[in-house]
Amino acid sequence: MAFFDLPLDELRRYQPAVSEPPDFDAFWAATLEQAERYALDARFEAVDFGLRTVKTYDVTFNGYGGQPIKGWLMLPANAAQPLPLVVEYVGYGGGRGFPTEWLLWSSAGYAHLVMDTRGQGSVWRQGDTPDVAEGSSPHSPGFMTLGVLSPETYYYRRVFVDAVRAVQAGRSFPLVDAKRVAVTGGSQGGGISLAVAGLMPEVRVCMPDVPYLCHYQRAIEITPSGPYQEIAQFCQVHRQRTEQVFKTLAYFDNVFFATRIRARCLFSVALMDEICPPSTIFAAYNRITAPKEMRIYTYNHHEGGGAHHDIEKIRFLDAALADH
Repeated sequence: MAFFDLPLDELRRYQPAVSEPPDFDAFWAATLEQAERYALDARFEAVDFGLRTVKTYDVTFNGYGGQPIKGWLMLPANAAQPLPLVVEYVGYGGGRGFPTEWLLWSSAGYAHLVMDTRGQGSVWRQGDTPDVAEGSSPHSPGFMTLGVLSPETYYYRRVFVDAVRAVQAGRSFPLVDAKRVAVTGGSQGGGISLAVAGLMPEVRVCMPDVPYLCHYQRAIEITPSGPYQEIAQFCQVHRQRTEQVFKTLAYFDNVFFATRIRARCLFSVALMDEICPPSTIFAAYNRITAPKEMRIYTYNHHEGGGAHHDIEKIRFLDAALADH
């Protein structure tokens, strides 16, 4: 696919006129307060996958509604002092898989918690966490319109709460330095990391790769690719519900979480990305007032910077967390 979005000089300035829900902060404050009514009850069971240089734990904690969420925690096997923590979220359709798929951050000397995404993990990497769904209205196949007729029942309300609780679970582990926490992920995982950074001022670093869940309406209007097109498909059928759909989505749009982020940020964007269009990513990035950097991969698609960007992230995080 060739370039299809705005020229780079326009992307750097792109700040669309968007309407934030007037009760955005109140909605999320109430949502997180409701989550705190349930004990976190983070459990870490040592497991053996034959990894001699990495200590691995099967993690279970209580997420949204007190529902159990799975994850992996991995640390260097010789860790004796608390380590900075990287919490990672998975791309759309994937699950936590196996610890052998997540060796980067523990190999770089970090504690690393990977959160399973409820209801997902059956498309390209397996997951183990069911979704106890709220909101029984019809929805397009996938997760983008599950419960979309109300912010209270929308799927990503549950996911974002799970993601906040994952950080809390990781910080509770004895060999984690709770003051040095980073969140990261690619695509959906990048979008989740942005939301968490907006909800948790204690997060020090946020590293979203080609992030999803940004500026939904523009994404739907300029890309024919999924998963954003799940929303367009829903609106094609439920024509009378379009306004209601976008009112709900506004509570979950990282364009609005971005202004609340205080973490130091490293973004990546690919200028030929037809799944997460560059302008949607810049729409969030340009609203962040915290220290931030963007890595641009001009001729790449949704794979973004790949292994090249992994090296960038390690260097960035080492520098960002060097001061205690």
